[in-house]
Amino acid sequence: MTSKGESVRDIMARHPASIRVGTDLTEVVEVLLRQHMTGLPVVDEADRVVGFVSEQDCLRTLLVSSYHGEGSPRVEDVMFREPLTVKLDDAVVDVAEQMVKQKPKIYPVVDQSGRLQGLLMRGQVLAHLIESRRQ
Repeated sequence: MTSKGESVRDIMARHPASIRVGTDLTEVVEVLLRQHMTGLPVVDEADRVVGFVSEQDCLRTLLVSSYHGEGSPRVEDVMFREPLTVKLDDAVVDVAEQMVKQKPKIYPVVDQSGRLQGLLMRGQVLAHLIESRRQ
């Protein structure tokens, strides 16, 4: 089984893609498609996580804005403003338990000041749990 000591920093994806506040929604979709991601954290100028935007958010908004002929929305018009994040030193098993209770597939990893340090995907946690069982 896994040991309580293994932390998020050990398995997270480093150098994460993110979306800057103020980005046009068309560009957000292009980044999501290029990165093959279903969602990404939204960061401010200091790389602090201020939201999360998903393909679903973009789809809904682009459909409505296209139908109504409205101007181009920005990421802050559609992002979820209270994203679930995890800390670098959180135990992987604790995050796995959190993932069972909550739906996000992607968690931004932040430092103590809320700056984006990495991304943790459900698949990474699953792979880690399987690998830990083999040891």
